[in-house]
Amino acid sequence: RFLGFRDLRVINDDVVAEGMGFPTHAHKDMEILTYMLDGEIEHKDSLGTGSVIKVGDIQYMSAGTGVSHSEFNPSDVHPAHLLQIWILPKLRGVAPCYAQKNFAPSTRLNQLRLIASGDGREGSIEIRQDIRLYATILEPNQKLDFNLGEKRFGWLQVAKGNLEFNGEKLEAGDGASISKENSLHFSTEDSPAEFLFFDLA
Repeated sequence: RFLGFRDLRVINDDVVAEGMGFPTHAHKDMEILTYMLDGEIEHKDSLGTGSVIKVGDIQYMSAGTGVSHSEFNPSDVHPAHLLQIWILPKLRGVAPCYAQKNFAPSTRLNQLRLIASGDGREGSIEIRQDIRLYATILEPNQKLDFNLGEKRFGWLQVAKGNLEFNGEKLEAGDGASISKENSLHFSTEDSPAEFLFFDLA
């Protein structure tokens, strides 16, 4: 129903049951980011990468000319909750690549922390698209403001909790597209919220 906004293709909100996952499958010409909310996911791919993605991690896989990977929840007792984000690449037919980085909760607390960008600024993961992705954990009764540049667009994805955005009340799982709106205001009331914000071309 809401497939595609600017270069953001899709956000899959996945809960993976204990011992379950996604068997080996292929991707091509897609920028793929995985943001862990709860639990862990074990990743293996055709590039030879093997890793465990934990809470606070952002995983990046640029599929390029083609890559195959699998993802499984290694726990026998805890489900895994993740957001998997697909972004259309600026360049097609390039070599695939992989990166992974942890952003501790303290670095995302009450601030828009840049975790992925087209130029790798501020210690973010560098991706192949003109997108700036921010992650935030907003404590109760906190406010944040953001100035979206002219001719830029935004997407807000609430991962946990309840958030008020420019007068609209949103809850976990809600998303909001932003066009022709420069001044953005995020706030919480008596409970925290965790969200992702995409600054899009």
